[in-house]
Amino acid sequence: MSVETMSYLAMLRRMIRAAGRRVAEADEFELAELLALRAELDAAIAASVKGQHDNGRSWAEIGAAAGMSKQAAAKRWAA
Repeated sequence: MSVETMSYLAMLRRMIRAAGRRVAEADEFELAELLALRAELDAAIAASVKGQHDNGRSWAEIGAAAGMSKQAAAKRWAA
């Protein structure tokens, strides 16, 4: 599963970069749509963190993955 997930995330990364290049030559309402993706990404990250924690990952492990302390991770994402 992790191999498929890594490929999927790599594809998303390429698509986001491509979207940035396309929007650079587009209209301002398309820029607004690209900016709105930030909220979608934040929600996806929050759901992922909740799932990781619900499945037994510690705040220390989640914090390490996020590049922050366990306290900061818990403060940011704990319900």
